[in-house]
Amino acid sequence: MGSYVEINDTLQLTTEQGFPADLLNLSRHREKPITLQDVEGRVFEFKDKPSARIFQLDPVRVYYVHNIDGKWLFWGRVFVESQTIYKKLNADGSWTEGNWLTSGSYRIIDVYPPDYQHTFTLHEAPADRNYFKP
Repeated sequence: MGSYVEINDTLQLTTEQGFPADLLNLSRHREKPITLQDVEGRVFEFKDKPSARIFQLDPVRVYYVHNIDGKWLFWGRVFVESQTIYKKLNADGSWTEGNWLTSGSYRIIDVYPPDYQHTFTLHEAPADRNYFKP
């Protein structure tokens, strides 16, 4: 008997899962680059990542990605500060075996400048999920 736990080095979030799209906005970032000072000292939260996941823990960096309609846009790096794995309950309170979710908190430790963000995303995002590729 065993169980499945996914180990991640990338925190890839939709806006619904907690990516701060109001703060980290690509068009504003291109006009006036967002810097680490703009987010320093803030703790952000994520929720409802499908599957039981373990993200690398501080002091090991985790890449930070905004998932926009299935396309990945890399923003920088984060330190994950907390993680919780829990059962996803059905509407009637029952549980479907293997249906887990992960939530947690993180601090942003690096925000990529726009040119580097573009280059990094082109090189590191999977081809079928790359924000800058059609």
